Amino acid sequence: MAVLVTGGLGFIGSHAVVELLQEGLDVVIVDDLSNSSKEVLSRIAKITGIKPFFYPFNVCKLNKLKEVFEKHIISEIIHFAGFKAVGESSSKPLEYYDNNLNSTLALLKMMEKYQVKKMIFSSSATVYGERDDLPFNEGMTITHATNPYGETKIMNEIILRDVAISRPDYAITVLRYANPIGAHSSGLIGEKPSDIPNNLLPYIQRVASKKLNELAVFGDDYPTTDGTGVRDYIHVTDLAKGHVLALKKMVARTGFHVYNLGTGRGTSVLELVAAFERENHVKIPYRIAARRSGDIATSYLDVTLAKNELGFQTKLTINDAVRDAYRFEIRGSKLDKTKLLKKESIKK
Repeated sequence: MAVLVTGGLGFIGSHAVVELLQEGLDVVIVDDLSNSSKEVLSRIAKITGIKPFFYPFNVCKLNKLKEVFEKHIISEIIHFAGFKAVGESSSKPLEYYDNNLNSTLALLKMMEKYQVKKMIFSSSATVYGERDDLPFNEGMTITHATNPYGETKIMNEIILRDVAISRPDYAITVLRYANPIGAHSSGLIGEKPSDIPNNLLPYIQRVASKKLNELAVFGDDYPTTDGTGVRDYIHVTDLAKGHVLALKKMVARTGFHVYNLGTGRGTSVLELVAAFERENHVKIPYRIAARRSGDIATSYLDVTLAKNELGFQTKLTINDAVRDAYRFEIRGSKLDKTKLLKKESIKK
């Protein structure tokens, strides 16, 4: 029996895989490497001593997905795979709807065919849209997000809810995330976008390591304490552990369940920059840019339900996250340099 983790070499997925393996669970990963690297697989093995099964393809490809279900007895699915950049989703909505919805539909078809009855879906706080009644809680009516990425999460939640209603023997859990940041304490895995980062902390990391000249802060005129956007930032390791708790909770129950995973506190862009500078003893030059399409002023989550029903509680702080993120940036740069020197040596 194995847990199928889609997008398992990505930022959140790789940390979840580490936690699952450390719990003694068998893991099968499907990831098309569109925003990840196969190198993460060996780093997961270095952390855990276990190299999980890995298949490099897009989850939307039903024929290849069928082969995975034929080779492995899948007991649960954790579905991370999907395009996730808020800004990009506004300029490429068709790609986001196509990939993010069809990947879920493909998995649901496989669940029905191979009698897999448990799934955890990676959702987002973006489903709450822009509203004044903070913090966001799971009982709020969900109508529209402020960007296509968020809309794909809402649509996926509706699909999964309807399937769970039609199949009372299914257990489907939706986890709505705050903003994941940080990296594994080993410095071996973290957030490493293949292009210019869309998320805040990886951008700060690259400025700190001189790979980028300055940070662009999108808007300083929001109705917040310092005018910059406020988000609920959760350490990715805490978030990954939340998936293990959700998986354990699904063992003895069915139905459709939704939980927020976050810290319940908001941190502004400039507060995060200040924490990074303070904890890592570096200076982050920044400039104020125009607001980004689809962004909202403030978002943080009520995590009471997850605490009461899953036993979920964050243990790591913003300071831990910025230190771990910079450790990953430094160690990753050293490993990349060593790899490059080895390649050059082989060529000679």
